[in-house]
Amino acid sequence: MDFRLTPQQAAFRDEVRAFLRETLPHVPEDDLGEEGLGIGGWSPWFSKRLAERGWIALPWPKEYGGLGLAHIEQAIFNEEIAYHRAPAAAHRRGVFYVGPILIRYGTEEQRRVFLRQITAGGAFFCQGFSEPGAGSDLASLQTRAVQDGDDFVINGQKIWTSDAHRADFCWLAARTDPDAPKHRGISNFIVDMHSAGVTVQPLTNMADGHFFNQVFFDNLRVPRENLVGELHRGWYQTATTLDFERSSIASFAGVRRTLEEIIELARALPTRPPVSVRHMLIDLRTATETGTVMAYAVASMQDRGLMPSKEASLLKVFSSELQQRVAGAGMKVCGMHGQLAPGTPHAPLMGRLERMYLGAVAATIGGGTSEIQRNVIATRGLGLPRN
Repeated sequence: MDFRLTPQQAAFRDEVRAFLRETLPHVPEDDLGEEGLGIGGWSPWFSKRLAERGWIALPWPKEYGGLGLAHIEQAIFNEEIAYHRAPAAAHRRGVFYVGPILIRYGTEEQRRVFLRQITAGGAFFCQGFSEPGAGSDLASLQTRAVQDGDDFVINGQKIWTSDAHRADFCWLAARTDPDAPKHRGISNFIVDMHSAGVTVQPLTNMADGHFFNQVFFDNLRVPRENLVGELHRGWYQTATTLDFERSSIASFAGVRRTLEEIIELARALPTRPPVSVRHMLIDLRTATETGTVMAYAVASMQDRGLMPSKEASLLKVFSSELQQRVAGAGMKVCGMHGQLAPGTPHAPLMGRLERMYLGAVAATIGGGTSEIQRNVIATRGLGLPRN
């Protein structure tokens, strides 16, 4: 892998930066979300602006609204979006999780309908995976989908479903064969969130943010054409989805932006920080650059048709633990002032540090715990036995 950008890639990066400088000041204020927490903010307005340029899903085939570019270009784009804290959450799941699986496993009709809606900036997804008794052990999920004629009838509960309260569709994993071993007998569906039988209840997190929800399915009827891929083979498709989820460069870009701000705060202190703090910040900056290079390596693998399974888990562990380390470093630099919430006078970084510190608690849990990721690295990456 050549770590230098080609002239064309560098020019594209400059074009994205110019677009963000011009566009972000005009984003509706209510769409900006919680600054400092990665790709925050739910803005259909901003998604439409990207769609007008064909920038929703750069590597997708042109017939589905993409530009047919390489995954490296998508990584460059994702890095700039996250670093500038652009409100891209509305279309993010459709691009990173749903689209790649539909391209690989979906029917031509599903690709024609849903991929076109996603790249037009008009179909927003949530992800119905975790359940009260099935988080890290996702294969233990109990939400049932029973075939009834041309429909599947779905009953069950999902939890920690980010943005379910404003999504159009849910990418749902449900058990279709209760007698099969738990990693088998699971299928994937696209669920219309506005259907009768779907109830969404909010969950407010410890940072007083409403991203999470509980979702209940009560005799929800889903047409068979919304089954994605082969019946009972959804676990393997789900594993592919999670590999795409864990291979994003955005988390490193967001952390790098916040770390740069923390370093500036340290430089502005009346007295020079202790050597231990300075060394800590240097170490974190080195780790951030290392993670960025690793993320680009994963994009390079995807361009070569490889599936980044163990590599994606490596990135997930590294990025989520790095987020916690950077948040802790910010608290050490700012002391008690770091606990001041947004809107409080004298809050460092307008309160973003306090938001990040509270949000980072869940970083090593959401999307698959660090313990689970290390098991994946051990078994798939190092070939160690499962028992």
